[in-house]
Amino acid sequence: MACWLLKTEPEVYSWEELCSDGRTVWDGVTNNLALIHIRKVRKGDRALVYHTGGVRAVVGLARVASDPYADPKHCDPKLAVFDLEPEKALGRPVTLDEMKGRAELAGWDLFRLGRLSVVPVSAEQWKVVLGMGKAGGKK
Repeated sequence: MACWLLKTEPEVYSWEELCSDGRTVWDGVTNNLALIHIRKVRKGDRALVYHTGGVRAVVGLARVASDPYADPKHCDPKLAVFDLEPEKALGRPVTLDEMKGRAELAGWDLFRLGRLSVVPVSAEQWKVVLGMGKAGGKK
């Protein structure tokens, strides 16, 4: 099982909407490196949902509900999507500034490649972020 960080603009599609919907197609990604990551996603993988914009924080945990597949909204076979389901909110959001302040997270692609919308998360990074967010909030 792999872990990922998925960025979303809360004004476009928020954590709260994912929880309300119960499941969504994670789409809209066109960056080549992010698409490479999407093609590596597998059903059962876990994800940190990160709000961009004015929030800039990890807000929830989700589970990948399908393997990647061609985006049905586009005729471009390079564009891949996957289904995502919410698990639970973090006990509190973990901000970008807080994460940047942790030595254990130094060098993470979240910081190095700031515009990348799908970022791999190592087991250590996952553990640190969950600890910071005291995972266990309500869905």
